[in-house]
Amino acid sequence: MSSAQLQAAQLQMRRRLLLISPAMLTLTVFLLLPLSIMFLISILQPGDYGGVKWGQYSTDAYVNFFYERDLDDSWVFNTDYVQIFQRSFLLSILTTAGCLLIGFPTALYLALQSERKRKLLMFLVTVPFWTNLLVRTYAWILLLRNGGLVDIGLQGAGLTEQPLGFLYTDTAVIIGLLYTFLPFMVLPIYTSLEKLDWRLVEASFDLGANRFQALKRIILPLSMPGIVAGVILVFIPSLGNYIIPELLGGGKSLMIGNLIQLQFGSSHNWPFGAALAFALLSFVLLAMLGYSLRFKADSNGVRP
Repeated sequence: MSSAQLQAAQLQMRRRLLLISPAMLTLTVFLLLPLSIMFLISILQPGDYGGVKWGQYSTDAYVNFFYERDLDDSWVFNTDYVQIFQRSFLLSILTTAGCLLIGFPTALYLALQSERKRKLLMFLVTVPFWTNLLVRTYAWILLLRNGGLVDIGLQGAGLTEQPLGFLYTDTAVIIGLLYTFLPFMVLPIYTSLEKLDWRLVEASFDLGANRFQALKRIILPLSMPGIVAGVILVFIPSLGNYIIPELLGGGKSLMIGNLIQLQFGSSHNWPFGAALAFALLSFVLLAMLGYSLRFKADSNGVRP
């Protein structure tokens, strides 16, 4: 390679670095730096009244996931925090499954409508975003409380005789999460279905396929990118959600977000709160890594 070509390559590399430098600076300031601070706090000893003791390092925050100190300062096995993680994952999985069961037929119905009707329906799907989440959650408290509109409606229809007591239960939390994150499932699936070549479906009918076979063999595979995107957009934020479990769960249905807030608040255990947040981030990153590796293998024609 001549000196002129080498200089041109170096100039092109500098231009590329200059173009990506704003993005790299943003990632460093708003992602890597906070994560580094969070990890540093997680390996420090907690302060007496909040905060941390700088310079005094300890891994007790990570050990506290499974063990706690007894009165004689010995470690005793404790599964309370593991159960909170299990409950959080279970509620998030149920929320994601419910959003998928409701969101896919809704998105399919939207994609099959005329353009004018489709715009109106899409407007109705996005209307909840016009109102603050906190206000909408308090509205659900009025609906689900004892003697609320849900109980009044069910008793008026003769389905129940006594209040069901939905509020401050896991059921109320799931209802709130479903209502909040359902549009995040509908919109990406609708985007995939909107780009679908419906002539493929018509061709399957010509070849003798019924509606279920066309749905299974054509519509579902071609809409899979939207389904996966919707699952990610619902599962990850519902896993770390704080407001809905706090208000609709009433402190009885703790999730990871509530546990983290307690550590930074009344418990004054900042290292353990940081360790919980770091553990949650690790679970999410591992799930995303597993999906990306599987997607890469499928795109290369390799079946894991």
